[in-house]
Amino acid sequence: MSYIKAEDILPKELIETIQQYVEGKSIYIPSKEKQEWGSSTSAKTFFRERNEKIYAGHLQGLSNGELALSFSLSEKSIQRILRDLKTA
Repeated sequence: MSYIKAEDILPKELIETIQQYVEGKSIYIPSKEKQEWGSSTSAKTFFRERNEKIYAGHLQGLSNGELALSFSLSEKSIQRILRDLKTA
């Protein structure tokens, strides 16, 4: 993430107002338009498909330990994925 100097884009009066709250620190200013996680990449699709494969393996009788080894996850992660898919 690159930083932009406040002096380069904000009026001096606004900078002085912000300095009343925080000075010499980096702050995050959120975007007005919040994007849904994974909307700009294929990550959401990847994890949904992976989780569906985990659930299918579970239905075929594979243990949580076997699924964890197969998908390089912890057994706790497998349990969470299965619980989330069962309640969906």
